[in-house]
Amino acid sequence: MANPRAPLLLIAAGGTGGHMFPAQALAEAMVRRGWRVKLSTDARGARYAGGFPHVVQIEQVASATFARGGVLARLAVPFRIAGGVLKAVAAGIADRPAAVVGFGGYPTIPALSAAVLLRVPRAIHEQNGVMGKVNRLFARRVDAFACGTWPTDLPAGVEGVHTGNPVRAAVAERQGAPYIPPGDYPMSLLVIGGSQGARILSDVVPGALAHLPEALRRNLRVAHQAREEDQARVVAAYEGAGISAEVAPFFRDVPRRLSEAQLVISRSGASSVADISVIGRPAILIPYAAATGDHQTANARGLVEAGAAILIPEARLNAESLAQQVALVLDNPDAAVQMAHSALGYGIPDAAARLVELVEMLAGKKNA
Repeated sequence: MANPRAPLLLIAAGGTGGHMFPAQALAEAMVRRGWRVKLSTDARGARYAGGFPHVVQIEQVASATFARGGVLARLAVPFRIAGGVLKAVAAGIADRPAAVVGFGGYPTIPALSAAVLLRVPRAIHEQNGVMGKVNRLFARRVDAFACGTWPTDLPAGVEGVHTGNPVRAAVAERQGAPYIPPGDYPMSLLVIGGSQGARILSDVVPGALAHLPEALRRNLRVAHQAREEDQARVVAAYEGAGISAEVAPFFRDVPRRLSEAQLVISRSGASSVADISVIGRPAILIPYAAATGDHQTANARGLVEAGAAILIPEARLNAESLAQQVALVLDNPDAAVQMAHSALGYGIPDAAARLVELVEMLAGKKNA
């Protein structure tokens, strides 16, 4: 049980794995340092909070976005946000945080707004190379701005600190796990498209792997994360190609699967890039074309320039182009090993420690 006299960190994060996984990593690190930690999110975000330490108190606050819903829903947005801010202010008065850290997404608006009103030390951690709308809104209203991807497109006058993207304990435990190069034996290929899979990967990957020479195809052991509505057809596609595949909407053991993979095919969300680099695996990255500001391409750039990943834009993704790149990696074990080493060299395994240092510095300023 947490010490009620311990300093409190309030973490605010939105409702996607991209926001919640680095928030979870910071929560894990701060709990180990003896801090109390609360998570402020909405109902959607709470669904991704199952991996947080059990001592972390989860506070659901009302928030909303103008990007979803009909006219009436959009008219109600300011009132929902205002209600969430009032609740966050009341919570902050009753149990004042030593610091507040926002990880992006509209559910962070109440906690960051309350921190501004109550003059609590506050910081933002931006995972992507292009800032999200809420982080951009608060960028000039925080005491520190941590960047997961470098460089990050920052507003004029905002100075960023490059911390890297914190990875969860389950990923950190597999940092630099020995890489088994591809060869004439069973090979693991992991296909991940963000926290809920990606339809384009379900459309293209099975067909691409079916294009591979039989000598490669027979050795493949595929784990493919696909949306529930796509699962049956993806399973059928692999079966039709004679490829051994496990297809599921969500894998709870992605860190283990990453550590066992000879190759990863993935979107380039910031958390995925961080996980791939900390464990150190060759990757083919397919940025989500509709991502705000094309931030997934910005996220992928560092791994690609380091020689650790191959980037295929969605516009050029098809079964033939993907099959060619998969074969390029799996038919060249020495090059695959070099890609794995390059990924490790690009990774920042101590990103959580850097963020802890920033938080404790903020809290120390308050107490000085």
